[in-house]
Amino acid sequence: MKPASHPTALRTQQLLHDTGLDVKVVEFDQPTRTSAEAAAAIGCSVAEIAKSIVFRGADSGQAIVVVASGDNRVSEEKVAALVGEKLKRADADFVRSATGYAIGGVAPLGHAQPVRLLLDTDLQRFTTVWAAAGTPFSVFPLAPAQLATLTGAAWSDVRAG
Repeated sequence: MKPASHPTALRTQQLLHDTGLDVKVVEFDQPTRTSAEAAAAIGCSVAEIAKSIVFRGADSGQAIVVVASGDNRVSEEKVAALVGEKLKRADADFVRSATGYAIGGVAPLGHAQPVRLLLDTDLQRFTTVWAAAGTPFSVFPLAPAQLATLTGAAWSDVRAG
């Protein structure tokens, strides 16, 4: 674990600082693009990873970002009901154009375009969760309450099963 140096991770660090959050973006030599990779690098449980899953609204075309607990599968049906439209898969090009980030590094803030954002209520089980910081090698820690304040998003039941 080392301080952030990638320009995108540094931009995320600045965005966090601008919101008043005193958290540090860190980078790893190994990828943290999946919940399992991130948990192994950080030394936490997979569930403590706040992974970002991106869908595309079938009618609106807007990106819908679900920040979910790393051990949860996200229910497309529940998310569709919460946002009021059917969902489409978001390919890598859509994710990058809508959020400004590559898959595996989608941060919960600083998106390129307005997105709908939902937070998995299961993240509230933890004192600290780890979110992507804009690259597949960077993350930052924060409390679930800070995540909610940072994003302005509602806590929702999005877990499949």
